[in-house]
Amino acid sequence: MSPYKILLADDEEALRFLLTETLADEGYDITEAADGKEAVERLNDERFDLIILDYMMPEQTGVEVCEWLRSQDNPNREAPVILLTAKALDKDRERAREAGVTQYIVKPFSPLQLIDTVIELIEQRSN
Repeated sequence: MSPYKILLADDEEALRFLLTETLADEGYDITEAADGKEAVERLNDERFDLIILDYMMPEQTGVEVCEWLRSQDNPNREAPVILLTAKALDKDRERAREAGVTQYIVKPFSPLQLIDTVIELIEQRSN
């Protein structure tokens, strides 16, 4: 079986590196994007099993990318989306839910928490 493909979009290079290493160690195939615009380009070009978006990114926020994802015809329209964010306010969660975000993880978080969430969402999807 080929590894599950994950798109990881975050403008923080150090965090992206850490999460890519952590997820790759678990056997996932990671594609990185440094901002919202790059994330949209990648989402248009190839299919992913899961998408991880940072809320605050240049070009487009994670929520804007998710809104685009859910409303446009693209190969990832139904893919689960994890939103990473330092914004823990209810109105931010509500906005994320309305945009179609599947799961919301508040920074700081442990990479293990992220892996648990990734496994859970990918297993739900493949059942």
